Amino acid sequence: MNIQTAITMTASETALVDAYTAQLGELPGDGAVLSARDTLLNALKKEGLPTRRIESWHYTDLRALLRAVPAVDPAAFSEGVDPLVAGSSVLSVLNGKASVKAAPAGIHVRTYGESLVEGVAAADLVERGSDDVIGRINGAFVRDGFEIEIPADTELSHPLELQLVQSAGQSHSRFPITFGVNSKALVIERHLSTNDAPSLVTTVSDLILDEGAEITWVILQQQGASDSHLGQVNFDLGTDAKLKLFIINAGGKLVRQEIHGVTTGEGADFQLRGINLLGGDSHTDVTFTLGHDVPHTTSTEIIRNVLFDRAKGVFQGQIRVAPDAQKTDARMACNTLLLSDDADFSAKPELEIFADDVQCGHGATVIDINPTHLYYLQARGIPENKARAMLVNAFVDEIVEELEDESLIEHLESIIASWLEKRA
Repeated sequence: MNIQTAITMTASETALVDAYTAQLGELPGDGAVLSARDTLLNALKKEGLPTRRIESWHYTDLRALLRAVPAVDPAAFSEGVDPLVAGSSVLSVLNGKASVKAAPAGIHVRTYGESLVEGVAAADLVERGSDDVIGRINGAFVRDGFEIEIPADTELSHPLELQLVQSAGQSHSRFPITFGVNSKALVIERHLSTNDAPSLVTTVSDLILDEGAEITWVILQQQGASDSHLGQVNFDLGTDAKLKLFIINAGGKLVRQEIHGVTTGEGADFQLRGINLLGGDSHTDVTFTLGHDVPHTTSTEIIRNVLFDRAKGVFQGQIRVAPDAQKTDARMACNTLLLSDDADFSAKPELEIFADDVQCGHGATVIDINPTHLYYLQARGIPENKARAMLVNAFVDEIVEELEDESLIEHLESIIASWLEKRA
């Protein structure tokens, strides 16, 4: 006899189920979309939020960490802000509602809400696997976002900023984006909180890069100190496609940023650069998987972490090289600057290699500020707190300086310096 024991739901799990029931008549979508939403919500009810028993969530026990879920706030209001880089085209999601400020000429944009209403989005609302709680929550609750197509041979002359501003309650957005053959673009995915009210924000971005596309995607996460942020980026790289993904986490109380990708075309190249600035009692988890599925592909991943106070951080990185993926070149490194005895960082780099003609490697380090370097600066009259800030800045600025847009580099360096200055 097969007897299944139902889980006892936590307050957060109950709040999610209740929120879904309360919104059921308002969530956009036809019958197919509603059915897909129900399937995801039922999986969440059956399995609950993941615990450390789930391998991919071992260091982020979401069931224990997500202690409260704010109610949906229909009255919540946010205004957009100036773009990070002057002249950028801005597509805004303000408290979960999409609006177009200035769509670039020559690309195709429509709100994801339209896709939901027409039912064409039903195929998107599926989980990646049994551990995909971000896909479950986002798919069950998603209301808006943007569906974007950048045609072949299109090069955006200015950055495209996806601006997500949240003031309270919940926001669930999705961004399916196709980059055509030989297209080029800089996209900034920017998350902002306007006040101290707690929020739950989920986003899923599905990126398809066709042959020869060259894309730089920057995620700047500056949620409030009491916010929970669950993000996911999924990508597929075609022949000779190049994706540079930069992630900067400088906010949020509970953050999980997932990156899942595959190389399906020879000559594809993926670069991941991450900066995690963690303080207070925050918990930030960056989890990454990449499948090298064909020969002659490359990838490099470099993560830099700075921890103060009682912050906890996680980096899980897994590279899988398929049997046919000969001549793969994959490198992964995670470097952590631990500036408090009460802070904690867990790193879990993994390689699964089933091909024999490859070059792959990974490594992780945890260090404090080098006292010799600190002494060198102090000996030249620089106060200790400023000297420490300079050394920490140098540790992370090396990543930012890999970007090619000087204005973007300047603004990101200013954000990082401001964050560090508050903790010096």
